[in-house]
Amino acid sequence: MAGAVAVATSKIEMDKERLTAEMAFTDTDSVVIKIRRRLPDFLQSVKLKYVKLGYAYLCKLPTQFLVYGVAAPLFIATLINLTGLRLDRVPDLWTGTAPLFDTATGLMGLCVLLVVMGLYWAKRPGPVYLVDFACYKADDERKLTNESFIKMTEESTEFEEDTVQFQKKIAVRSGLGDETYAPRGITSGVLTVEEARSEAESVIFDTLDNLFKKTGVRPEDIDILIVNCSLFNPTPSLSSMIVNHYNLKPTIKTYNLSGMGCSAGLISIDLAKHILRVNPNSYALVFSTENITLNWYFGNDRSMLLCNCIFRMGGAGILLSNKPKDRNQSKYELMHTVRTHKGSDGQSYDCVFQREDDKGVIGVSLARELMAVAGDALKTNITTLGPLVLPITEQIQFFISLVKRKVFKMRVKPYIPDFKKAFEHFCIHAGGRAVLDEVEKNLRLTDWHMEPSRMTLHRFGNTSSSSLWYELAYTEAKGRVGSGDRVWQIAFGSGFKCNSAVWRALREVRVGPDSKTNPWFDSVGRYPVKLP
Repeated sequence: MAGAVAVATSKIEMDKERLTAEMAFTDTDSVVIKIRRRLPDFLQSVKLKYVKLGYAYLCKLPTQFLVYGVAAPLFIATLINLTGLRLDRVPDLWTGTAPLFDTATGLMGLCVLLVVMGLYWAKRPGPVYLVDFACYKADDERKLTNESFIKMTEESTEFEEDTVQFQKKIAVRSGLGDETYAPRGITSGVLTVEEARSEAESVIFDTLDNLFKKTGVRPEDIDILIVNCSLFNPTPSLSSMIVNHYNLKPTIKTYNLSGMGCSAGLISIDLAKHILRVNPNSYALVFSTENITLNWYFGNDRSMLLCNCIFRMGGAGILLSNKPKDRNQSKYELMHTVRTHKGSDGQSYDCVFQREDDKGVIGVSLARELMAVAGDALKTNITTLGPLVLPITEQIQFFISLVKRKVFKMRVKPYIPDFKKAFEHFCIHAGGRAVLDEVEKNLRLTDWHMEPSRMTLHRFGNTSSSSLWYELAYTEAKGRVGSGDRVWQIAFGSGFKCNSAVWRALREVRVGPDSKTNPWFDSVGRYPVKLP
């Protein structure tokens, strides 16, 4: 009964957001332009179950509490009774007037110590290090200016005049600059599987060559390979393409994730973390990308046209390790991953959907409810993450406010935790300008915190799951990452999913002006730029 009430309450909240989205429409044809541009205030309606979930993650396993909080003290107390150890003789350690332990007590105490230490090391998850990462940067001939995009759209015979004007308006407001990249197949009009493979090979191989060069790790040393690409999944797979090209060892464990949207990069990181924990002394290689060539929409359904305007070519390779010897050379340690999946709700599942339009042209449609769905997923994710990362003072104030409102039904202003006290750097998926503006407002961030995301959107466009790594590369290129700094990566995508990863810098990260392995090496000096 309680579960049914909770579901009904959640549905009412979502329906309110959808009603707001519907009311924002003044022109039924302008599906994307008139979509609600504000995220719901997801900190105003926090659910207690997600707070409890966060504390459950914090405690990890109840058995650990039983072992260290209950069983161990009881075991020690029993030993004291059995051995006749007298605690009132502890001061004798300093006076030396009498021995504190007899032989039996000493041996028993040593056994207890070894058992407790063994339990601790057996249950303790091993650290996962980010050795280094690399982002794809195409040749200048692949650059697609806004003027070139508009010209290409106008010259296409597939778009109607009002659709062309619609895309022009989106391009102007998108926040993209004139140095984003598009694959050859799009600019030449050759939309074949061969061209799509060529795009994938260029992005993947150029990036991984740089990564192996940066780290000094040989391809044959890789033990685990995870590739995520939502919309292009050929046979053989992209992971097999990498195995073949670099002649990886036959025992390598490979995974190829598809259809998981812009948040798939952090899903890959989370998967790698869990695999590394059961495969000690291993390297895991993660590659995140999206393929544009066969996924450009040549139709006139406005709900599908936004992808043409903001998605661009990109990819990132990330090398993870659980080898103790790699700690000194690694940049970051993975502290937390939190995944949120709202696919059980029909509206959340449908809001980003690949389908055919009424003319049979395939594209990815964005529903009117997208911003409401994104806000709901974001709210759930940060509520779960909060107990893991927020300082105790912030947690106490938040908890008191929550109890007043949820338990005592008091009409008090909700306390919004200050996540700036938990993180020094924020990498928020550069999915679009409006979303970034609303995340900044809801989390009370500054322009400085949002700069990596906005500048990545301007310089490289929305590169899907790899955009978070361009943002972190920007932060490094600016020389902002110091030892001990905490980085929050957050992304959301189809399904609907919202995922977070928290990293801690193991050392100060400096990028020299001649470091060509950083995608910002030749342009970071011009940034930040003022956006219109």
